[in-house]
Amino acid sequence: MRRSTTVKEPWPDAHQRQLAVASVQESLPELDWTLHPAKVKRFSQDFHWFSPILKAQLKEKQADAVVRPRTESELRKLVSACVAHGLPLMMRGAATGNYGQLVPLQGGIMVDMSGFNHICQQREGILRAQAGIRLGEIEKSARATGWELRCMPSTYRQATLGGLFSGGFGGIGSITYGPLAAAGNVLSIRVMTVEAEPRLLTIPAPQALLLHHTYGTTGIVLEVELALAPCHRWTERLDVFDTFSQALYYANALTRSPGLIKRQVALFAAPIPAWFSHLKHHYQAHQHAVISAVAEESEVLCPSLVTQFGGQSALRQETDESRPISRSLLEYCWNHTTLHALKVDSTLTYLQTAFSIDNYRNQIAHMHELFGDEVISHIEFLRDVEGNITASGLQLVRYSTADRLNEIMDIFREHHIKVNNPHVVAVEDGKQGVIRPEVVSVKHCIDPNGLLNPGKLRGWDIHETLPLIPNPLALPERKPTE
Repeated sequence: MRRSTTVKEPWPDAHQRQLAVASVQESLPELDWTLHPAKVKRFSQDFHWFSPILKAQLKEKQADAVVRPRTESELRKLVSACVAHGLPLMMRGAATGNYGQLVPLQGGIMVDMSGFNHICQQREGILRAQAGIRLGEIEKSARATGWELRCMPSTYRQATLGGLFSGGFGGIGSITYGPLAAAGNVLSIRVMTVEAEPRLLTIPAPQALLLHHTYGTTGIVLEVELALAPCHRWTERLDVFDTFSQALYYANALTRSPGLIKRQVALFAAPIPAWFSHLKHHYQAHQHAVISAVAEESEVLCPSLVTQFGGQSALRQETDESRPISRSLLEYCWNHTTLHALKVDSTLTYLQTAFSIDNYRNQIAHMHELFGDEVISHIEFLRDVEGNITASGLQLVRYSTADRLNEIMDIFREHHIKVNNPHVVAVEDGKQGVIRPEVVSVKHCIDPNGLLNPGKLRGWDIHETLPLIPNPLALPERKPTE
């Protein structure tokens, strides 16, 4: 698994790299370039500042230039020129990620994919769209024909399809359809290779998922084909409880009621609801909350379930195409919760945890009691890739030191709770957990010179020691014009 010797290594020297960038820019003046340092810095950032560790680690990191290609032809010319000069490339969606996925570690050119923002095809239950389109636009288009996204992040109004595929997990809707990686959600992707003569490849599932959640290190995603869900008219609810156990038992009962059609169930321990500044006048500061989105035909059963567990309704709102709401309760869930909390208390940070499918309720209750106010429970209920009902945590942490944060994560692991560390930049150190030779082999096929987002895939740094999987995508040879 040898790196090609026909192309230069990524430039380690900033001055030489900038000369190479200038040469590429001079050879492609028709492209839409951004070279002003302040603007380049802004385009080089995402929401990694949720982590005080990443904030310090990535403080000085940025691209050397930003370019916004408008067509595949422009992108192809750019890629070819960068390969010739050995320049790193980072693909940018809406920069709503939280792990520094797009922040360059070795400079290079930031590629703004916002020009690739069209729906390519939409038919019964299936949609194919370009990577730079916002998920909110897909949702709007799909709902107009009786369908909707199966899962989307709380940042759906801003986040892009390519960003969700390359750096996301799941989100709203995952309580029914599981995460994006669950079989049947992603049907295929279309990618451009990073070679002197870039090729266009259409990769069907399940091989397409080898490029999922790899931070744009393994290929330039141009299009994603998704399966859709039949749309419903949703009622968003915020119900409050005086004790954490009441809120937990209610959320669990709602989650595990198969006849109740739902899109979202999230649990927030006090004082998190008090940090929802636009909502806090609906309840008392000491109360714990559950936010849910339940189909109109099922929501009629929710009031009795809330009463059964000693709660009360604090807020409910209905939304449909004729009366959209300006602030959805869904935008207080998933990592939007962290954002709302940080606006009030900038010393907070967060965890990402995955509870066991057969004991999640007890684990949640125990960790809430064990840590008290130091680690504040924010729990999202969902199905895993195998369809099991489970829960994931996006707990808020009162940050003191990096050592204490690591100690907290170790305590979770000791209690058999998986930690997807959000305070690291490498793919394998976070959610993936291990170096996957098949993923590294995909990168070798598509990006043989390691130019895409270098430094984020640890397996590439040792790729010469890993077994090479021939043709991991099981694709026939394709011509560049495909």
